[in-house]
Amino acid sequence: MAALDIIVSVAAIAVLLVLRGVMLARSRGTVLCSIRIGNRAWRSGVARYAGGELHWIPFFGLRLRPRHAIARRGLTVSTRRPLSGEEGPAGYWTVDCGGVSLAMSEDALTGFLAWVESAPPSAYLDAA
Repeated sequence: MAALDIIVSVAAIAVLLVLRGVMLARSRGTVLCSIRIGNRAWRSGVARYAGGELHWIPFFGLRLRPRHAIARRGLTVSTRRPLSGEEGPAGYWTVDCGGVSLAMSEDALTGFLAWVESAPPSAYLDAA
């Protein structure tokens, strides 16, 4: 009986995690986006724009709050390039912003670059 309870609990948690991922992916104003900090591996999640920040939420996890918040103020895009086949999904582009790299579709990249460029003129005063 205890083994059955454990199996049912694990299955319920798995279903809730899958539903959380589907809800995040289908939320209005979110885009599929992977993140890499430094030389770590890519982590999948979604990104959404909230005011002057880009919030990144991982697919796998219990929290609904963003794990990373990237401020638009002072943000500079150093490089952008298409991902190679062994690096990530085909058709995705990577954008390097300091020590953080984001990987997203070409459409999402266009939106991201427009968001960065639409910052008010005073937003770049802090950039060094």
